[in-house]
Amino acid sequence: VQLQASGGGLVQPGGSLRLSCATSGRISSFTYMSWYRQAPGKERAWVATLYKSGDTKYADSVEGRFTISRDNSKNTLYLQLNSLQPEDTGVYYCKAWTSRVTAWGQGTQVTVSS
Repeated sequence: VQLQASGGGLVQPGGSLRLSCATSGRISSFTYMSWYRQAPGKERAWVATLYKSGDTKYADSVEGRFTISRDNSKNTLYLQLNSLQPEDTGVYYCKAWTSRVTAWGQGTQVTVSS
């Protein structure tokens, strides 16, 4: 399974971005898919998860601002980032998981700065 993350960039505080994670496999086959981020000098941290059932979970720091979703027809996972703040800066990674496979995308840089 290969994951390709994209959509990062430079945005001003209060702005929005939409990240995409294209998968080489059927996205509906994964038990769950998640987004993580790694801020400069910090460890990678979990951001959000979308389960096969459609249930979602978010880190407290992004609840209400970020939305995780998927398009089964495009085998693509998304993360809509709204009301971005400088502390949201980092490299964002997507992850796909089943009992037999754990796959990571290569990361996409998000920089929030005025």
